[in-house]
Amino acid sequence: MRVGILGGHGKTGRSVAAALERRGVAVRLLGRADGPQLAERLAGCDAAYLIAPNLHPDEPAYVTEALAALTRAGVGRVVYHSVASPYVPQMPHHLGKAVSEDVVRRSGLPWTILQPGAYLQNLDLGADVEVPYDVDRVFGLADLDEVGEAAATVLVEPGHEGATYELASRIASVRELAEEAGVRAVRVEDSAPAPLSAMFAYYDRHGLPVGTRTLTMLLEGAPR
Repeated sequence: MRVGILGGHGKTGRSVAAALERRGVAVRLLGRADGPQLAERLAGCDAAYLIAPNLHPDEPAYVTEALAALTRAGVGRVVYHSVASPYVPQMPHHLGKAVSEDVVRRSGLPWTILQPGAYLQNLDLGADVEVPYDVDRVFGLADLDEVGEAAATVLVEPGHEGATYELASRIASVRELAEEAGVRAVRVEDSAPAPLSAMFAYYDRHGLPVGTRTLTMLLEGAPR
């Protein structure tokens, strides 16, 4: 089996690739430079993992073009890397993923959609944790390596076509994580660009809870 990973040079793509290689699956890493020759580079791939560039200004258009390339290349199925709670009007970049999910579902390809929570690795717990939102809001947080293992599972095992899976490794607040690491959680002023500022404002009011049972199920039997 051979899997093409679109966005394969980023941290998520590398994690998925490592998990696939542990299963003896051949991997082809693809990046933005492969766009004009994407269908050609995908030739011989049985499946593809599709990751859009972070904060892409028009993710649905990017996904549409990628799916067209997959179809031309004869790729048998696609797994799309979305986000937990994609339909959140207060977070425009999440909405782009919600629309892209619809594009994937109507692509004509067998599909699976993964919706991971925020990565635990995004928080530096080696010092006081500074975030521009309420440190007591609850989040469903995903471990990057576990997301990679889950992605590999749905790519190589039968029975996941047509499924949409939320992924989180644990549920916690930033304060809880900081206390476990022996550091403080500190709320700071928000000075982020508009898309991230909108996301932080949503986090401040609602957090982003995500269930953990689905990821636990997908990891059963995975190489560790």
